[in-house]
Amino acid sequence: MKLAVVILNWNGKSLLERFLPSVVEHSKEASIYVVDNNSTDDSVRFLQQSYPEIGLVVNTSNGGFAKGYNDGLKHIDADIFCLLNSDVEVSPNWLQPIIKAFQNNSDAAIIQPKILDLKRPEYFEYAGAAGGFIDRLGYPFCRGRIFQALEKDEGQYNDIKEVFWATGACMFIKSDVFKALDGFDEDYFAHQEEIDLCWRAKNRGHKVLYVGESSVFHLGGSTLKNMDPKKTYLNFRNSLYSITKNLPGKVALPIVGSRLLLDGIAGLRFILQFKFGHCLAIIRAHLSFYSNFRKLYRKREKANFLLKYYSTTSIVWSHFVHQVKRFNILVKD
Repeated sequence: MKLAVVILNWNGKSLLERFLPSVVEHSKEASIYVVDNNSTDDSVRFLQQSYPEIGLVVNTSNGGFAKGYNDGLKHIDADIFCLLNSDVEVSPNWLQPIIKAFQNNSDAAIIQPKILDLKRPEYFEYAGAAGGFIDRLGYPFCRGRIFQALEKDEGQYNDIKEVFWATGACMFIKSDVFKALDGFDEDYFAHQEEIDLCWRAKNRGHKVLYVGESSVFHLGGSTLKNMDPKKTYLNFRNSLYSITKNLPGKVALPIVGSRLLLDGIAGLRFILQFKFGHCLAIIRAHLSFYSNFRKLYRKREKANFLLKYYSTTSIVWSHFVHQVKRFNILVKD
């Protein structure tokens, strides 16, 4: 099994200086690559001088997370790609449980480890936690993280479990599956493109697993802070993209109508919190979605759609009305 750990970098020399040492020290089972997304800082020179043993792919433009990986991975030969954020610190023996899980689960195409918060290592981290799910309306959440509510890691998710999506902060994917899916959808640019990729993989019968024996520590917010209006825009827009692309029309269209109402309520909530930029971001997200609707609809695969895609009816209602903050209360494992 040929494994490549691939880090996408854009103007992140300081992150490479801080986090590459742990990756190099604890990844003896893999080849390590950095894909540079046309950085304007000294990232490339730093890598060439300090880490000549690391494979370096230099993209000619900054196409964001999606295009950056699509372009870079074309130049890397491996059976499994590990897509690793540049702000992740890995732990000793983080790769062995993942390799074992692939060997023991032939139908698993995508795997993620436990994602813990680097600043508060006893807590799960926002981007992925212990594996991702979505509700009936396409809103994402995780084992260990519901919206901004993060659980403490008390061993409750030290298991191997099939999940709906794996985080792009640390995602292992079989290279042949990545290529068969034509990689990430570049129209997403960044955020939730991994949900779309996993959804398309599941529509084709592949499994996505979470492996809790492997842990990494994510700094988070290195590119966009959790509550940056641009991130709000991308998350709301790209969620609508995924619904349209990955569900039958008779299911997708009513959901989009429901999302118009609920996203509007979210916008009003931002206004009451004096976060006007976030309200504007939601409006812009919907306008972008409607203007691109025909293009998205044409992208829909004609294969079998996975109709049982959701784990709960409405995470918004459960969290904001019933104050549910823990996954095991919301969904019984």
